[in-house]
Amino acid sequence: MNMMRIGILAGVALTLAMPAVAKETMTDAQIRQRIIRESLSSYPGNCACPYSTMSNGRSCGGRSAYSKPGGRSPICYDSDITDAQVQAYRKRLGS
Repeated sequence: MNMMRIGILAGVALTLAMPAVAKETMTDAQIRQRIIRESLSSYPGNCACPYSTMSNGRSCGGRSAYSKPGGRSPICYDSDITDAQVQAYRKRLGS
């Protein structure tokens, strides 16, 4: 029984340590993709980006929030993210 507890504790410790290891090894490209995912997940509708799809399955294209001036400005592409934003995100993660 004691060995089982040790095994469980070791598993929990490894699980908790994994996110810290993943943060340290994230490339700039991975951080850019994460920033894009977070931006899109906070958008309330279907058409955040031109490549998003409407509820009828068609591409949003020029109807997307990204394509319209003013209002919401979701981050859709790697090129939308500056190196300074990547470094700020990395700092926020603590890596």
